[in-house]
Parts: sequence; structure tokens; C-alpha cells
Amino acid sequence: MKELKDIITAYDKATAEGKQTALATVVHLQGSAYRRPGARMLVTEDGKLTGAISGGCLEGDALRKAQMVMIQQKPMLVTYDTTDDDDAKLGVGLGCNGIISILIEPVNPSDPNNSIELLKTFVSKRQTAVLVTLFSLHKKATQPGTCMLLTEDEKIKNTLSEESLKINLSEDARQVLTNRTSIVKSYNEENLLTGFIELLEPAVSLVIFGAGNDSIPLVQMANVLGWETTVADGRPNYATRERFPSANRIIVSKPENALTQINFDARTVTALMTHNYNYDISILKQLLPLRSVYLGVLGPKKKLDRMLDELKEQGMNVDKESLQNIFGPAGLDIGAETSEEIALSIISEIQAILTKRTGFSLRDKEESIHPRHTQQIVQAVL
Repeated sequence: MKELKDIITAYDKATAEGKQTALATVVHLQGSAYRRPGARMLVTEDGKLTGAISGGCLEGDALRKAQMVMIQQKPMLVTYDTTDDDDAKLGVGLGCNGIISILIEPVNPSDPNNSIELLKTFVSKRQTAVLVTLFSLHKKATQPGTCMLLTEDEKIKNTLSEESLKINLSEDARQVLTNRTSIVKSYNEENLLTGFIELLEPAVSLVIFGAGNDSIPLVQMANVLGWETTVADGRPNYATRERFPSANRIIVSKPENALTQINFDARTVTALMTHNYNYDISILKQLLPLRSVYLGVLGPKKKLDRMLDELKEQGMNVDKESLQNIFGPAGLDIGAETSEEIALSIISEIQAILTKRTGFSLRDKEESIHPRHTQQIVQAVL
């Protein structure tokens, strides 16, 4: 999400300065690469790059191709085969061993549905969306580019003129929205046209209950990752903009009213770190029924156990399912002592939970970091 926001900011700046831009998107991958399908990079006519499509090995050549695209005002598909001896030098330094297809398309500011404007629509709302990018693996064929956005509220923006293709892509986009998994699909018998139907999810929303000094680095690190942060506390002299300049929202409230001011969704995670037992247990009582994907509780395990026992005595149902996403003490075991180290520990644990990873050392991982597989292209039935 941060990368998309950075790209949008760079595009707006370039457009205001009257500079042409092109958007490069990884649309297909066979084997392994540093970046996965959906990685993007904005290129300006004067050679400024925002975002990344690799670890640095492909950017130079992609820049030259992008400048050609801007001159011709025509999308281009570029394929890098790092398994081939001639192209291996591009990726060998980073251990790349795959065939990477990158679509580079000019961005026309006068088009209200250009690729960046579609991304702006997604970023402007806290909703999951599906973005459709059409391309052809046959280089001499037409490369349509980014052409459709379906948002969670069923609003569709598209640039397609062919009605049957529009219907098929809309149906598949809805399926991706339901299944929460991106797909690649071919849309004619000759396999000349392929759609990268990509699931886009909103930024992680981190809600921190507690505005003490140890919350400051947690907000700062979350901001670096592009997460949206909310800080809630009952102490007006702690929960201030001066102390948390990068927080998206600051709430000064008693515990019984704090949650009424916060919107929770599937991408919302929470950290309980007020150092006030009564405030913490009041918030915990309200958070438990929400079953958020991550609820971190700062402090010793006996404190959490005590709060849970107290809630049980009050008649609250605290079953195994409700405890599954509670992490106390919060954070991965990295030997954290300082507030900055603790923040790193908590951020790492949240990232591991969201990506369904264990958080152990990559050195001990027997298989590759990312699965090495061919991105399957499904044949559409038209």
C-alpha cells in the first residue's frame, strides 16, 4: 500500500510539472524473482523512479523501455528470462531464476480512467478491490493495459469497449473479490489476450491503546510500512499530536467510549499497552467479541491471565477460539529490551500473523522464500 501511495504522489507531482510518466507492472512470473506479480514502478520522462519491479537489476533496462513507451504512447510488454544465459546477468546477483513479464504503459493525465486514477480510486476508500490488467504474452499483439477496477461496494470503472469481454472480466473480478486470491486468465482461443486479475487490499490499520513513550516508536515503525495508525488513551496530556505527529488519528477517551470511535475490519490489528490495568481490562472486554486477526497485550503473561480470569468471573465467554488471536506478551522473541526493540518485535509479529508465517530465521527455511512455480493461466470459457 505504501508503494502505491508513493507512486500516486510521484505521479501527481510529475503531472503538475508537465512531465510524462509511464507505469511498469509485473504481470506474470514463471519461477522465482525478487518481486511478485503486482509490483509496480512509476517512471518519469526525466528518469525518476518510484516503486520497484525487482531488487534493482531490471530497473535500468525498464527505464529505457519506459522512455520509449512515453515517446510512442503505446504500451509494451517486456520479458526478462533470468534462466537464460544471455539474461541471467540481470538477476544472478539477487538469486533470480525466473521469467518475468512486465507491462509498461504510458499514463495519460487527460484520461479519467488511466491506471493511476484507478489506483487512486482504490486508495481513496478503505475497501478491498480488484484491478484488471490486460496484456498479451505475444509481444507483437496489442497490449491493452490496466482497464478495470471493481470495488467492494460493486462500483466498476473500466475502459473496455468490447461488451462480452467486459462481462467476462467483471464476473471474474467478482470471483477474485469473493475468493480473496488473484488469478491470471486467458480470454480468447488463441491465448493472445491475458488478464491479470489482482486483489488489492487496504493498508493494515493498527490501533494502539496507550499513548505512553513505548507507543511512539511503534507508531513510527508502522508509518514507515505505510500502515494506518490510531492512538487511543484517556490522558489528554499523553495522546497529543506533538507526541504522535505521524499517527493518522488520535483519540482521547475513556475506555467505555473509545471503541465507538473506531471502525474495525479484516485488516485491523490492535495493541493493548496503556500500563493501566483497569483501562486495559475494559478495552479487552470490548475487543474479545470482535475476534480481530491480532490483539497484542503488552506486559507479563500473568497480567493477561489475570484479566481473562476476571472476565470469566464476570460471566464472559472466553473460549479457545476467542483466545486464538490474542498474543500476550506481545511480540516475537528477539531479546527486545528498549521501547524501539519492543516495537520492532510487535511489528514483526503482526506481519508474520498477517502473512501466515512463523517468524523463524530464513536461514533454516528448507524451501525458497517464495514458492517457485509457474503462474497458472486459466482459460476462460467464452
